[in-house]
Amino acid sequence: MAFYRKNIGGLHQMVRIASGVAVVVAAFVYLAGATAWLVALGGAGVALTGFIGYCPMCAIAGIRRGGVS
Repeated sequence: MAFYRKNIGGLHQMVRIASGVAVVVAAFVYLAGATAWLVALGGAGVALTGFIGYCPMCAIAGIRRGGVS
């Protein structure tokens, strides 16, 4: 049983995954220490929402797969 309904489409998911991974890599290449870990955690969160297909902020804003409803 799903506890959520997917609210981002396929292209949006791919963009989130790619940008999240890019942020994680850039964080460890260009930053150091706790800052790198915090930025990487944010990027991992973006990538995770892409893998799952659900974004809580999009849900709050009323954005669904087809756009704003």
